[in-house]
Amino acid sequence: MTKDGPARPLRLDGQGKPLWLVCELTYKCPLKCPWCNNPLEFGSIRDELSTEEWKRVLRESRALGSLQLGFTGGEPLVRKDLEELVAEADRLGFYTNLITSTVGMDAERLGRLKAAGLKQIQVSLQSHDADTTNTLVGAPVHQHKIDMIREIKAQGFPVVLNIPVVRQNIAHTTAYLELALELGVDYVEFANVQYYNWALVNRDELMPTLEELRESEAAINAFRARIGKRMTIYFVIPDYFNGRPKACMNGWGSIIMTIAPDGLALPCQEARLLEGLDFPSVRDHSVEWIWKDSPAFKTYRGDDWMKEPCRSCDEKEKDFGGCRCQAYLLTGDAANPDPACSKSPFHHKIGQAIVEAHRPLRNSRPLVMRQAGAS
Repeated sequence: MTKDGPARPLRLDGQGKPLWLVCELTYKCPLKCPWCNNPLEFGSIRDELSTEEWKRVLRESRALGSLQLGFTGGEPLVRKDLEELVAEADRLGFYTNLITSTVGMDAERLGRLKAAGLKQIQVSLQSHDADTTNTLVGAPVHQHKIDMIREIKAQGFPVVLNIPVVRQNIAHTTAYLELALELGVDYVEFANVQYYNWALVNRDELMPTLEELRESEAAINAFRARIGKRMTIYFVIPDYFNGRPKACMNGWGSIIMTIAPDGLALPCQEARLLEGLDFPSVRDHSVEWIWKDSPAFKTYRGDDWMKEPCRSCDEKEKDFGGCRCQAYLLTGDAANPDPACSKSPFHHKIGQAIVEAHRPLRNSRPLVMRQAGAS
């Protein structure tokens, strides 16, 4: 027992440790992707952690057992101290990943990041086609991305190529894979867009049909069969069409901790949209206290918070009740069963969203591009 009531145990997946640390260094970004997972109000969040504050977060997280580290944003290359932070993370023993659009990167800076100890780079690329990429991100960056992928490989980094799958690019699956193979990419992730923040604003315009998803998956399977083990390809059908929700970050506050640019500590990158939870800041508390004792991180651990049918469901150890942010956005209560699950009493909301997204006139509405004040 604690003074706040029964203690909610950490899941065993990470042996009670935040194995994955996600550092959102900044919400600043030169691109305007209409599916961005940053908050709609990102423009008002300006008080970024300093270099020394980030270094303290890294030290405390590593002491707590964190192993994998993702530098992300926004665009992390905007931060002039990125190399210094990578070097500190490497000194502490983290396996460091950079999640980037490559805008702000050149061969010289890439060399500095390698010298600092960066281990892996994940690059977003929206299409094999320049017009599609440039239109979707709101900037003429396609060729720069291609050039930087070649340079990243030339400097010896393993590369994860990430494609955010939307209606506008899903027909490009095979051509995209051919380009990835030609570039020598190690891993390709077809990341079907999840509908939070900017993606939720644009859901009707972005959502592919089930038929398009099946055709894309078939194209991927055919490509896998043809190339064998030369490149690893990941594809997961979005939970809007799957009948079951994805495991929420392997369980709320189980193995992943996100630190937002202003120091807010979150169980996932979307969680700050949840009203009613007071997420702690690393400026006010230690990482250890946040992970082990903060009420916000305890809220949805374990299963004593679950409502029916989740509480008695024999699949709750697989999906941990689904996504709390999705439940909140679609039902108004983060503790409700995730509507993505066919067992949820709110599953009809997913069906309604699919119907609305596939109305014949949906293409007549322009995408709302990510930019301050656009929401």
